[in-house]
Parts: sequence; C-alpha cells; structure tokens
Amino acid sequence: MVGYCMMSYFPQGFSLKDFPFMFSRLREDIQSVFDRDPAARTFWEVLTCYPGVHAMASHRLAHWLWTHQLHWLGRAVSHLGRFFTGIEIHPGATIGRRLFIDHGMGVVIGETAIIGDDVTLYHGVTLGGTSWNKGRRHPTLENGVVIGAGAKVLGPITVGASAKVGSNAVVIKSVPPGATAVGNPARIIDSVQAEKREQMAGQLGFSAYALAGDQDDPLAKAIHGLLDHAVEVDRRFELLLRKLDEAGVEVKDDLVTTDHFDPKYLSKIVD
Repeated sequence: MVGYCMMSYFPQGFSLKDFPFMFSRLREDIQSVFDRDPAARTFWEVLTCYPGVHAMASHRLAHWLWTHQLHWLGRAVSHLGRFFTGIEIHPGATIGRRLFIDHGMGVVIGETAIIGDDVTLYHGVTLGGTSWNKGRRHPTLENGVVIGAGAKVLGPITVGASAKVGSNAVVIKSVPPGATAVGNPARIIDSVQAEKREQMAGQLGFSAYALAGDQDDPLAKAIHGLLDHAVEVDRRFELLLRKLDEAGVEVKDDLVTTDHFDPKYLSKIVD
C-alpha cells in the first residue's frame, strides 16, 4: 500500500528504469578522497565514515528529483541528508564531478550555486546568497577551486578555476582564476607570492584549508609597509635636523618637538 502511494506521486509513465543510478560516480568520489585526504586509509572506511561522500550520494538523488519537478521529494531527501551528515545542499544546486567535502559539518550550498569538477570544500563553508530576489543569487565555483574552513562566498559571483579562498574569508566579489583571496572582506594576495605557493601546493596535490602560514592579509601587509615608510621618514627627518644644527641653522622648537611614534606597538596591533 505504501509503495503504491509513493509510486502514485511520480509522473505518469515513470518506471524504475528511469531512476538515476545514484552510485554511478561513487567510486570516483571515494578516489577523490584518497587523492586529497592523507587521513583516508581504506575503501570501506571512506564509504562508511566520510559524510562528504554520503552527502554527494544523497544530493544526486535529490537533484534528480528536483529537476524532474518532484520538488517536495527532492527537499525531503536533501533534509534527510542534512540530518545524517550535517551538510546542507539544496537539491537545486548544480554540482560537478569529484567534489570533496572534508569533515563537512556546517557546509551550506544554496539553490542556484554551481560547482565545477574537482572542487574542495572544508567544514563551515557557506555558498550563500545576498538577496531575497528570485533568480541567480548564489556563487559559481569553477574547476579545481579550494574553499578553506569557515569561508563564506556570497552572491552571484564567480570564483575562477584553480582559485583558493582562505579560511574564514568573506568573499563578496569575483575571484580571478588561479588567485588566492583572504580576509574579511576578502582581498587578492600578491600574484607572485601566490604563484610560488601554487608550485609548492602542486607537489602536495592540493593546499589544505586553502591557506598557509605565510599568507598574510593584504591589508595588514599594506599597513606594515606604511609603518616601515613612516619609520624611514622619521629617520631622514632627524638626520636633516642634525645636519642643519651642525651647519648653524636655527630651527624652531615647534618643528623639533614631535609626538612620540612607536612603530613596534602599532605593528603588534596590526598582527
């Protein structure tokens, strides 16, 4: 009786032959885990204990139902997947092959998000919208993108192929292909340094959490540069005053007296 009621919900003419083979890419998903997670040990362990793999299997079914106008069933499958994995993927989201969701807890992927192939997401990532309007409102991640833990990518923007977003970054503007964005709001790291990191990451296969210890916030680096420049200007000014004094040129007291400037203290605040 229950089976008859469930079958009556599907479109007329539906048969089990039309049902998607949701495990067709399961082996590929498991292999992507071995490629990008050094903690993975056995096929059975990945199959049974990796929520990212379970979330993708659930999403494929939910997405098929959604695209065949079975919206309630799609949402129900998505909701069950969220309950068991802690990963919320809207059934309307379009996801390519070999998506790797590491740990996964707290990942949210919105309805109009588009994800390419070989993308890596860490826990706490949000691919969200910035508007309540209908239509395109979630980001697009092109092939090979890595999004670090806790990062938020918001709005109908594009993160270019092989780009990386650092942990806890908030991205509200498109990121060029191959670039690395960090901070809140996210800023693009110097391309020369990013290229060196890419070469090192290539030896490992990927950049864990999309952020290494030497990747400073570009805004902090700019402030450090200004502080260094201010110190150099003070040094030259003191040298100029000393030369004027040696030459017998009288300098007004208010020009000599300056506020105390402590660049080391300001540098600690920036860090």
